[in-house]
Amino acid sequence: MSLTTNHQGIDRKIDYDDQQALLNLAQAYLQESVVPLASQMDSDPDLLREALKGMGDRFLLALRVPKIWGGQEVDEHAYRRFQQLVPRYSGALAFLQTQHQSAADMLATSQNESLKRQYLPYMSNGQKLVGVGFSQLRRQGDPPVIAIPLESGYQLSGNVPWITGFGFFQDFIVGAALPEGQAIYGVVPFVETVQDARGTITFSEPMQLGAMASTNTVTATLTHWFLPEERVVFVKSPGAIHENDKKNVLHHGFFALGCATAGLDILEVTAKTKQLPFAIAAFESLQAELTRCQMAMMQALPPSTQSWEERLQLRTWAINLAQRCATGAVTVSGGAANYKNHAAQRVYREALVFTVAGQTTAVMEATLARLLHP
Repeated sequence: MSLTTNHQGIDRKIDYDDQQALLNLAQAYLQESVVPLASQMDSDPDLLREALKGMGDRFLLALRVPKIWGGQEVDEHAYRRFQQLVPRYSGALAFLQTQHQSAADMLATSQNESLKRQYLPYMSNGQKLVGVGFSQLRRQGDPPVIAIPLESGYQLSGNVPWITGFGFFQDFIVGAALPEGQAIYGVVPFVETVQDARGTITFSEPMQLGAMASTNTVTATLTHWFLPEERVVFVKSPGAIHENDKKNVLHHGFFALGCATAGLDILEVTAKTKQLPFAIAAFESLQAELTRCQMAMMQALPPSTQSWEERLQLRTWAINLAQRCATGAVTVSGGAANYKNHAAQRVYREALVFTVAGQTTAVMEATLARLLHP
């Protein structure tokens, strides 16, 4: 099957003055063109690639980038609503596109004007697609990727354990540790490449993941790779990634909210089709709780002054809801949910991913605590 839309091709920049109009357009596209193929898309990279292209056709791939650089410049609340919207219809598409959105955000905050001109105007419509590979900077002990300063750049060597989007993205932003503890972020090719002076980048085969395998997540090995100054996005101070994780602890929770909504969509339709009053009651109870969680999370966004601990608890509430709503979808679907391509099965697997995506030790501890003391 091929993914088709009734949307006409777009060859110009769309100016979404109304952010709600942008969200409405995204939802219409997801409902019409993604939902019918969501289960196949979970394991078929070609279908996923077409879905990503559809988002690019609608200029939805650089939402927070300033308009002067070709983005939509949506505000924080609109972006978090978008983060809930996409996983409601496809977790694989949500996970893939957010890598590119993150790369666009990083480039938009860079002081490297040349690099910004090279990429940003082409990221909203997907002409240039960029991934990220810096989760290794969170690891304790010896850095998996190190950067040695040279006269006109840096020499990078090491292993990147997790990069999503092989075969989708042309480049990715890699993170590497400098000798004095800072972290450097730079743009490198997302294709096997040999440089002069024996520098190489190689990649593994895509990982056999239980969910979202179509996103083509791989590992990378950099050997004496020369990163010139003009490819550097920025240099961050020691521990900056951990500080950023605390600052942004709430953000991954919005994906979990979208996953929870996906589970409730299945629960509602199936309960009404089977005419099961107890299942309808379960849906109504979970829906009310999801609404409360969503409102609390939106209210916790800037300029809110809620503490990190309060935002952490909201994150784990969203995770817990995703798990419970996915279980509800499986339960009401009965034995059919055991089929690989059943929607409830897919959402159940996606809840796993959104439980651990962007996980820190603090999030892990708080997630387990909620399981023990709901």
